[in-house]
Amino acid sequence: MADYFHEMGWRELGEGETPNHLLHMARFLIDFGIYEDQFTGQWPRLPPPASVEAVNNLPEVVIDKEGRDCPICLKKFNINDKAKEMPCHHVFHATCILTWLKQTNSCPFCRHELPTDDEGYEAFKKEKKRSEQRQESLATLHDSMFS
Repeated sequence: MADYFHEMGWRELGEGETPNHLLHMARFLIDFGIYEDQFTGQWPRLPPPASVEAVNNLPEVVIDKEGRDCPICLKKFNINDKAKEMPCHHVFHATCILTWLKQTNSCPFCRHELPTDDEGYEAFKKEKKRSEQRQESLATLHDSMFS
């Protein structure tokens, strides 16, 4: 799993190196959607929050084993505690995961994405999936012709 710096495409400053303020300004503009995706070819900002319906439909589970902990707050679950389970089967304290999903639509542990209420982002995800399928089809066609 990638750490925060790697995931954001950043690296720590070297000794004697000063920050690139122009780069920080560009990241700020991209993160807040000012720099549109038609210029970058990618989603221009952080993913939107999970949809209200998806969050409300997360099942509540009862912890039956000792030794499990919440990946967000790192506190141990007690036996018979109630927790929320994501579709990827990761379990979190309700307050932890609900706070997280108000900010972004993915599991903080494995990045499994929940649906959002943002139509633009959902369209972007569909187009990205179609593009990946086209690439796979082209690779299969190429391999069948030249193998």
